[in-house]
Amino acid sequence: MITRIVRMRFRRKKIPQFLAIFRENCEAIRSFEGCLYLELLQDEHDPRTYVTLSVWQTEDALDTYRKSGLFTTTWKQTRKLFRKNAEAYSLTSYIKL
Repeated sequence: MITRIVRMRFRRKKIPQFLAIFRENCEAIRSFEGCLYLELLQDEHDPRTYVTLSVWQTEDALDTYRKSGLFTTTWKQTRKLFRKNAEAYSLTSYIKL
């Protein structure tokens, strides 16, 4: 399994637009083949920072999503709203308790 974390920092006035994009597409993302989990988190100390946490069956499933029209469209809309570049990490479990 692959855990994907994407940290996004938005311009304050663009947050409602981002949340609308996320709400409109989150079910389709979660239903994408290979996606096991999807969550949107907000930074406790900086309300302009949001993080998506998703879990994918395989790296191939994540790559297929990242090459899809769904990703291309939503990412194109979302990245215009950033105040800083996004940071993305793909992780595999190392130790789990």
